[in-house]
Amino acid sequence: MLLLLLLGLLTLGLSVCMEELKCTSLARAAQPELAKICGNLCSSHTTDMYQYYYVRQCNIFYSLNFREFQFAETMIFAAEEINKNPGILPNHTIGYIIYNACGYTNILKSATALVTGPEEIDNSNNCTKTKRVQAIIGHSGSTPTIGLARMLGKFQIPVVSTSIQFSNMNILPKISFPTFFRTIPSDYYQSRALAQLVKHFGWTWVGAVSSDNDYGISGMATFLQVAQQEGVCVEYYEAFDSTGPYHMLLRVVHVIKHSTSKVIVAFMTHREVKMLVEELQRQKITGLQWIGSDAWITDNSITASGAHKALVGAIGFVVSKTQIEGLQNFLQQLHPSHFPQSSFIGEFWETVFNCTLSPQSLSTSVRPCSGFEHLESVQNEFTDVSELRFTYNVYKAVYAVAHALHNLYTFGHSSGLINSNTIPVCLFSAQVLHSLQTVNFTLKTGEKVFFDSNGDSPARYDLINLQNVKGSTLKVATIGYYDASLPKGQQFIMSDVNIVWRGGSREVPKSMCSESCPPGTRKAVQKGKPVCCFDCVPCAEGEISNATDLLDCVKCQSEYWSNEKRDACILKETEFLSYGDLMGLLLALLSLTGACLTMAVVLIFYCYRSTPIVRANNTELSFLLLFSLTLCFLCSLTFIGRPSQWSCMLRHTAFGVTFVLCISCVLGKTIVVLMAFRATLPGSNVMKWFGPPQQRLSVLAFTLIQVLICVLWLTLSPPFPNKNMKYYKDKVILECDVGSAVGFWAVLGYIGLLSLMCFVLAFLARKLPDNFNEAKFITFSMLIFCAVWITFIPAYVSSPGKFTVAVEIFAILASSFGLLFCNFIPKCYIILFTPEKNTKNKLEVWIISLYHMYKVKVSLPHTRAGLRSLPGNTGYKAREGRGHTQNGTPIRHKAPQAGLEPQPYRKAGLSSNPLRHHTPYYIY
Repeated sequence: MLLLLLLGLLTLGLSVCMEELKCTSLARAAQPELAKICGNLCSSHTTDMYQYYYVRQCNIFYSLNFREFQFAETMIFAAEEINKNPGILPNHTIGYIIYNACGYTNILKSATALVTGPEEIDNSNNCTKTKRVQAIIGHSGSTPTIGLARMLGKFQIPVVSTSIQFSNMNILPKISFPTFFRTIPSDYYQSRALAQLVKHFGWTWVGAVSSDNDYGISGMATFLQVAQQEGVCVEYYEAFDSTGPYHMLLRVVHVIKHSTSKVIVAFMTHREVKMLVEELQRQKITGLQWIGSDAWITDNSITASGAHKALVGAIGFVVSKTQIEGLQNFLQQLHPSHFPQSSFIGEFWETVFNCTLSPQSLSTSVRPCSGFEHLESVQNEFTDVSELRFTYNVYKAVYAVAHALHNLYTFGHSSGLINSNTIPVCLFSAQVLHSLQTVNFTLKTGEKVFFDSNGDSPARYDLINLQNVKGSTLKVATIGYYDASLPKGQQFIMSDVNIVWRGGSREVPKSMCSESCPPGTRKAVQKGKPVCCFDCVPCAEGEISNATDLLDCVKCQSEYWSNEKRDACILKETEFLSYGDLMGLLLALLSLTGACLTMAVVLIFYCYRSTPIVRANNTELSFLLLFSLTLCFLCSLTFIGRPSQWSCMLRHTAFGVTFVLCISCVLGKTIVVLMAFRATLPGSNVMKWFGPPQQRLSVLAFTLIQVLICVLWLTLSPPFPNKNMKYYKDKVILECDVGSAVGFWAVLGYIGLLSLMCFVLAFLARKLPDNFNEAKFITFSMLIFCAVWITFIPAYVSSPGKFTVAVEIFAILASSFGLLFCNFIPKCYIILFTPEKNTKNKLEVWIISLYHMYKVKVSLPHTRAGLRSLPGNTGYKAREGRGHTQNGTPIRHKAPQAGLEPQPYRKAGLSSNPLRHHTPYYIY
């Protein structure tokens, strides 16, 4: 507490023109330590008059604070510099009165003296005439400054602080602190900068310690609030005061010792820091990373602590430093002879040079001062101007008041603030206050000085790193900057400078309750613990987190899916039945195989088109059926490949039309076979309605109905390609949406109706004679066809993705192969491997059908017919039927003898011979 008593936290005052007030003296104030009072400044010509006052010694011992003394001398330097500058306050001189605070009580007495001014007895009015200052450059302590600001605000005297930063001064400034200004940024910005600094290095689990006064409590309150917004958790917050009981310090050390955080944010003065570090060193608590406020981070006095090495690696924000030209030389020229009545300068001189200025106090241990001592030969905190940070704020404050007075004298007449009729011109405090609120100028250092509505200066900080301690001097490096006037996100800038961390380490320390959650996970807060204590939970499928420590995973868009690491969304895999798939390739080969087999059957039938078995199976319908089967096999290829608008419309319509054409041909053949054997009555003309023209017409009619259904389907709601995302989460199924479900099932239903009719008719004709009877083969083929498509429906509905298409292709191929094999493979087998069965003498019963269907002329040569007589009953007469030999000679048939095989018409299930009343014909 060296500044509180001998020089203490100095209260600096500027005096210009004093108002004339009549009042009653209640008490005598303390005398100033240093003063220069202007005499008769109201006139146009100034007379400089220096008055020095002796000040009593403080009753309690405190060591000298060279830093505070440097502030006082800087104020004097600035005042002298302004007085020499003809551009500022020409023909006027700035004076000053400097008081030694020497305790809180003396601070209030000094403030009272500055308000009332030195006393002069006015005999004419029997009262005192006072000269009071127009502005006060205030105390460097937070609590006294609040008292000064509140008290002097009643008198409208501006108080300009050079070191008080706590943010509480921003609360209702027009009411509580109407005259408060400061040339140092508010702690509100420093606290925010500290929180962003902690967040920048990833320290999410920190401890906080502050001074138990307005400076520490208000600054830490802002830090805690912003830290919470930045996602930083404070494990503990403790406060103590350097003048408080020792057990409070021990309590703070105990909390730090049992904490898990390795970073401490210390918002306190150098006095509390020294006490805390020494106690931590005494209890061997090391490995801590210190984050400091500007009240101690550059204060060389902390080097006096035996544990100052523990602070190496500390980082913190301080006001920007600069160079004041001529200040160092001014400080080095200081001599006690300049202020012979100042006890403080004398004590300062004796301390620096270890000598005494009082002959009566000579002792054998202290030599007398020779008078040749000079401050140029020493290096201490007073003469060191390498880190002019707070000192520069004093310099700015003096210039701010000077410019306010200059503006008032220069522009006050035109604005009406000064009455030009009054000579000499005297100023009121309210006028100075108003002018100071609007001051705006640029110093010779290039910095622009102004005050906002709260009386605050722009917030600019240097981020420094305490890298070494050399003797009694801190070696710091500027590693970054903070400018609150810049947009958010650009305020904090790091420099490319190597940082020394705790204990001289080059590795950034870690301080977190839980390890950072890597990309692909999210934070899940542990129950009953702060938000910085969490578990890392992997993102769910379809969600990602592409940064560390995210609270929630982000869901991918509908066409995207999360990768295996859950840190990026990738396009979903598209699935469709392609030729590259093994299943698609096999189905394509089966389709082509079926088409090739069908063409082979066509070739066989064409080559053997004149043989009885080909001619007996309705050659025209057979070739049309083979053609439609070829189309059925080939249309399955349209189902393979990437769906498009045209392929979706083609695949379903081609399938529907070709299958109806195929079933129509089979149905025509079935009807002909059935009607041929059912028309048993002689003279019946039923078969004339089922001749070749009628068969062609029926096939065309059945097919046109399906074509009409497909046209309506394509017109109203055609199939279209669709991306189906319902079956799989990580896949997109490219499929053909049927568009209108009614149209799709109408096509299938019509095919099923024709198939069912064909199956029923073929089933009724299953017991017709065996030789060349197609009814059984048609029945079996229709049985396969219906079984395939009945099982297709549930399989089609339940199969996902490309398997739906595969099921449909399989149904097409299976039914097509069934029709091909059942209807044509037996005939091809007879044609190729048993040609002896492909003869006319095997057409016993088929003669009947041929006759009724085609009215063809048939001939039954007896040597090749295998019968001894024409088909007929026992009473059939030979003259009723005539035959011919192979050379064309007519023969007469005899009646069949006993023991021969039954009549063929009875084997066919007929009750009488259908040729009984008809004359047989040759087959041409």
